[in-house]
Parts: sequence; structure tokens; C-alpha cells
Amino acid sequence: MLKSIALPVALLGVFATANADEGQWQPYQLAQLSSELKRIGITIPAEKLADLSKHPMSAIVSLGGCSASFVSGDGLVVTNHHCAYGAIQRNSTPDKNYIVNGFLAKTRDAELPGGPNTLVYVTEKVENVTDRVLKGLSPTMSGRERNEEVQNRIKVLTAECETDKAYRCSVPSFHRGLEYYRIRQLMIRDVRLVYAPADMIGNFGGDVDNFEWPRQTGDYSFLRAYVGKDGRPADPSPDNVPYKSKDFLVLSAEGLKNGDPILLAGYPGRTSRYKLPSEIRFARDANFPVRVAEMQADLAVIAAATKGNAAHDVRYASVVKGINNVLKKTQGLLDGFARKDIAAIKDVQDAEFRAWFSKPGNQKDVSPTLLADLDAAIAADMALSEQEFALSVAANSDLLKTARTVYRLALEAPKPDAKRETGYQERDLSFIKARLTRLEQSYVGSVDEARFGAGLQRYQKLAAKMHPQGLDALLPAPDAIGALYKQSELGETAKRLAWIGKDAAAFAKSDDAFIKLAVKLHDVTMALENRRKEIDGNLERIIPQYMSAVIAWKKSQGKPVYADANSTLRVTFGTVAPYSPRDGVVKGPFTTVEGIVEKHTAADPFNAPKPLLDAVKEKRFGVFKDPVLNTVPVNFLSSADTTGGNSGSAVMNKRGELVGLNFDSTYESVTKDWYFDSDITRAIHVDIRYMLWVMKEVDHADNLLKEMTIKYPRK
Repeated sequence: MLKSIALPVALLGVFATANADEGQWQPYQLAQLSSELKRIGITIPAEKLADLSKHPMSAIVSLGGCSASFVSGDGLVVTNHHCAYGAIQRNSTPDKNYIVNGFLAKTRDAELPGGPNTLVYVTEKVENVTDRVLKGLSPTMSGRERNEEVQNRIKVLTAECETDKAYRCSVPSFHRGLEYYRIRQLMIRDVRLVYAPADMIGNFGGDVDNFEWPRQTGDYSFLRAYVGKDGRPADPSPDNVPYKSKDFLVLSAEGLKNGDPILLAGYPGRTSRYKLPSEIRFARDANFPVRVAEMQADLAVIAAATKGNAAHDVRYASVVKGINNVLKKTQGLLDGFARKDIAAIKDVQDAEFRAWFSKPGNQKDVSPTLLADLDAAIAADMALSEQEFALSVAANSDLLKTARTVYRLALEAPKPDAKRETGYQERDLSFIKARLTRLEQSYVGSVDEARFGAGLQRYQKLAAKMHPQGLDALLPAPDAIGALYKQSELGETAKRLAWIGKDAAAFAKSDDAFIKLAVKLHDVTMALENRRKEIDGNLERIIPQYMSAVIAWKKSQGKPVYADANSTLRVTFGTVAPYSPRDGVVKGPFTTVEGIVEKHTAADPFNAPKPLLDAVKEKRFGVFKDPVLNTVPVNFLSSADTTGGNSGSAVMNKRGELVGLNFDSTYESVTKDWYFDSDITRAIHVDIRYMLWVMKEVDHADNLLKEMTIKYPRK
């Protein structure tokens, strides 16, 4: 395992300490937090938690956007219902609507293909490769030159790691370019849908209750990982066998009570804890408002275009769910910024650091113009991001995205693989094919046409400074795009896939309207990409210098500090805890099945299934009844530090047994991505007792209950 190293302090912002429950910790850091883990009552040795080859970390996996964990030795994986939503939707039709009715495979043969986008990643090795990425970089390089050199080194490191094609490797940066770690993951690509409750359970409350508390949502589902008969990852095949997971979590039906400690492990997506005050004000005043308006408008177009057509509605169900989730979170951030002036809090921290930095002896090994250079680079970053957003509005079409992807692939293909742009190398072909194939289940020509036309109209209304140079003259008029769809064959899967492997000359000769548009737009989009490389390269040069100064400032405090979330394996800890969102209001940490009965209206999204309602009314609670609540708990709150990507994360008790699944946060907590307020920040989890109770009393998933190892309370 990794040796303990000095913990860097991330970019200016909330300098996290190990008190309270803030911190998304890399596993190797946990050994340094041993006393804090013991203080809250965790009995697993911190050194064991830091070892990816030992229980329980060896059971934690990624789904490439969500988190999950093995719960049997036969590759059975538990995660959130919304994390398996793509697989559920992929297998649904108006006649066999597994979204509405749920799905349960009683035998292995009945398990359904998750599709090419459903993957399981098992992290096996993490190593610090900072020197190999950064050592010897010339200070005279332009930003773009530096960025490209760093990316070339990362490609070499990745290629070395992927000589065995069973593995997928990555080299993400931590603290915005201060450190780099190479991560090797076994990538299992035959993943099947095993069980998902009906939407009336898995999505009870729908978007109305999203990010709200109290919640009564059974946000869970099961997948299974399959491999070839030799035990190695293989393409989907009926000859494949269940993956023999090296480890799996024991489920505990003993439950938790208020104040109990919990561990949470998963793959949090992105946080922005260390943004400067200017970046917060840009998000609050400019970036987030236009993004909220854009998502609201796009959803309205989809709703109008799919209205009255059940097949179209099913096809866009996953798209709509994803947009709605991001929308509510972004709006929650805006509301949170309105409640608490986080920028002002950061102003105080910024002033304290700059006062320290200005004193003699505190500017070792950094440029004397460091702070001015940092401010200028961030200003350039914000300006470019506005134009990148505008391009996304103007190009809101799945067919145009497809055409741009396959054309770029054709331009990159003649280069040596190591020199191709990241995302277009040989290792990326299977992912590109999967995305293009996935459109079979999530594309309708008339809906895409409506979204594209409306997007072009919204683009025209954006401020002129947001329009990328040269783009306006190349875009079709909104009322003329119907002809593009009539003159394109990219709506057909076979025709889309046929463009993979064609050379640039074939694109230049094509009469396909979207191919022609992609070729026409390429130079403008490349100009934006090259500006992005220049800005990112400058930031990556400046911020590590800045970091060395911040580290010196904090060194005397002896406080361990974590990096912003970046989709890598992290562990957080906390306690089951209530909170007070406003004066005179205290919200308890548990909800119960009686709350489902109270909310039930017999209409979506509060339409609970009759077997569940009957079981509650008849008090068929069995061993899943909480002795304090005297009923079955549904969801519970903890003070754990989570964000997007933590969906499906294992919530474990002090012994490392599975007691819950993370799936959401309270609305008041949404700003934790930028600022962690321990008084009101709460994560929302499915109580494993509710999941097991539904499986037994409602869906009769006896085969899965027998397969898992479940620890029941003592009588």
C-alpha cells in the first residue's frame, strides 16, 4: 500500500480539519485519522480501512458515475434504483414497463442485459505518480504546451497500466494539479439487471421529494457482474459466469439509532470546496442562473415533444430524470448561496492568507506575481466557460453530437495512438460504440429536432460576449433544421456505427446533413478547445506554486486536509443525526413506513403499491421492526460528507456491515459542494431494513435474500 505522505492543502477555501464530519478522504489518509475514527466509535482499525485489498474496502466498486458494493460471492451488486435506471429503461417497453412495474429475476437465466454503458469497476491499485507527471516541465512553456505535455505523460502512464486489457487505468489530478495518482481498476463489462423495485417504491416522491426531508424512498436495485469461464472480464455472452468477488459486505438488519457512528465509502464526483471568492460569485450571479434556465427550457421542450406518446416517454425517461436531478441540485445551490453568503466567508479566508503571504520569508519557491497571475488565470477560465456553455446550447442535438464525435475520431485515427487526443484512442472505441448504440433506447427524431431547434433559438438570445467567435455564421436557422433530419441517416444505429473507422476524406464527401454540419463547425470548436488547453495549462502551472505557499501557512496547525472529490475512491464518516433547517424546526434522523401511508395519494409520485400498504396496515414488520420506532424505518440521515457520485455508496456500521445506501442530501445541504456547514449538512440513506422488508413482504425476492449474508437482530 501507499506510504503516508505529507497531506497537501487544496486551493484556498475551507481548510478542512478532522473535527466534525467534513472530509472526503483518500483511503491511505485514514491511518492518520485513527484517533478521530475511534472517537466516534468505529471499531475497524484505520490501517485496515486504508488497505484496498482488505475488508470492507475490497467490496466497494464504481459503476462509472455511481457507487456500489458486492453483497455476495457471486458478483451480486447493490446500488441505487436511480443508478440502475438506464438498465431498467433499456429493457422497458410500453408493454413490459419495468420502470413502472419493477423487475425481479428469480433465476440467473432470467437476468437482463444491462447494456454497453453498464459497467462495474473494481479498484485494485492506487499509486502516486506525481514526479512522473510533473518533473522537468519547462517554466517557459505556454499553457497549451504544458497541458499537452502533461497529457502525453499521462497517456504513457495509462498505456503502461493497460497492457492487460482486463483493466482500465486513469491518472486523475488532486488539488487541481498538485498531485497525480495512477488508479488501476478491473473493468467488468457484462453486467445484468437482477432486481429493481417498482418506481412507486424506488422513486417514491419523485422530483417533488428530490433533495427533501422527510423522505420515504426505496432507492435501491441489484445488478450482477459476469465474466468469462476463465474468470476474466469478457464481452456479454450467454456462456459467461458470475464474477467470483474476492470480498462482499455482510448486511446488518440490527439497525442504527440516533448518534451511532457510520462509515461511507464510494466514488464522489466533483466538489468545489477550494474555489476562490471570485469563482463563487461567478457561479452564483452568472453561470448557475443561465444553466437553470437552460435545463428548465429543455425539459419543457421534451415534455411537449413526448406528450401523449408512451413509447417516446419511455425512451426519454432516463434523460429527463438526469436533467431533473442536476436542475434541482443547481437550483438548490442558488438557494443556498442566497441563505448564506459563502463568497463573503471565503473573502475572510482569502484576506487572512494574503496577509500571511505578504510577510517576509513566506514566498519561498514561488513567483513574486503569483497571486496576480492566479487571479488573471481564473478570470480567463470564467470567460471561456461562458462560451463553452453557449456552444452546448447551440449544439443540443444527439445527432449533431454523434456527427462531431465520429468526425473527430476520423481526424485522430491517422496519428500514433499515444498522440491522439484523450477520448479518441483505441482504448476509447468501445465507449464510443456504446454511446452510439445507447441511442437506440433514448432517441426519437422528432424529439431531437424539437430540442435542437429550441436550443438554437435560446442561443440567439444569449449575450453577445458568450457567442464563440465565428460560430453564428455556421449555425442553421432554427426554422430550417427539419431539412437536416430528412437528409441524415445517423438516426439509424447501423448507419451511425458505420462511420466509425472511416477516414476524413469520406466525411468531406458526405451528403449527410449532420456530417456536413459537424465538418463545418470543427474549426470553431477546435479554437475553443485550444483556448481551454492554454487556460488549463496556466492554471496547472500557477496553482501548484500557490499550494506550496498554502501548505507552509497551514503546516504549523497540523491539520490533515483532503482533496476535492474527483470520482476516485473516498471514505467519509459521521453519525446518525437530526438537524435544524431553521429556527424552531428540528427534523429527526429517521422516517418510517407509516410516512408512506400518510403521503400516499394513489397518484404519481405518491402512489404506493397495494401490497406495501397492506403490509404496513397489518403491521407485518417481523425482524425488521426497530425497537425504538416500533415500526420499519425507511430512510435515515447522517452527517457524512457526500456529493454526486456517492449515490449507491455503502453506509456501514462501526463493524463494517452494510446498514444503508446513500442516495441524496437534504435541500439545505446542497451547498456543501462549495462549503461544508456541519450544523445543517445531512446525507440521506436508504435503511437496509426497509430494503430487506420490501424484498420479503412486497416483492418476494427470496432467492436474493438467501444468496446474501444477513445478520439479523438477536431475539
